Amino acid sequence: MIKMSKEKNWTGNNKSIYTCLGASSHSEKEREINDYYATEPKVIKELFEKEEFDEKIWECACGEGHLSKAMLDEGKNVYSTDLIDRGYGQVKDFLKEDLEWYGDIITNPPYKYAQEFLEKSLKILQPNKKVALFLKIQFLESKRRGELFKLFNPKVVYVYSSRRNCAMNGNFDKYPSSAVCYAWFVWVKGFKGDTIIKWL
Repeated sequence: MIKMSKEKNWTGNNKSIYTCLGASSHSEKEREINDYYATEPKVIKELFEKEEFDEKIWECACGEGHLSKAMLDEGKNVYSTDLIDRGYGQVKDFLKEDLEWYGDIITNPPYKYAQEFLEKSLKILQPNKKVALFLKIQFLESKRRGELFKLFNPKVVYVYSSRRNCAMNGNFDKYPSSAVCYAWFVWVKGFKGDTIIKWL
């Protein structure tokens, strides 16, 4: 059984800190209050070339629809939601949704709540369904997540050997590059075994 973390307010506060491996192009003062960092759409095609997913996908932190639109282009039936109305998808708080989901989940969640998104996903998914999260590589770190991985380790982690970009507020012109190493973390509900590391 998954032990859910205490309910949190996504908005954070002025003490929320953006920490990464190496350098960052975002200062603490710049950090977007709702942790909205849009993802390059091409990461979907790169993921789909390696992994098969259900026809039905929930993008539960869709922002302006960058990943959702890329998945639609791949022929998927995409249910898009976000806590904040950014002009795309439905406004819903994923962490408060009380339902079962019969497809897969693919998203780049607010990083400070990535573990909560994972726990919620694994709770509502059906056996053998997948959740794929686009996250900083250091999600592998920390004692708290170490305990989580003992129960629910990823089936595979696809590490980018070249940088991919997440732009604050979806402004790729202002933030054209990144110093952060990202990876796709893929869980399969019910998977028992060792995590495999692959490179993209």
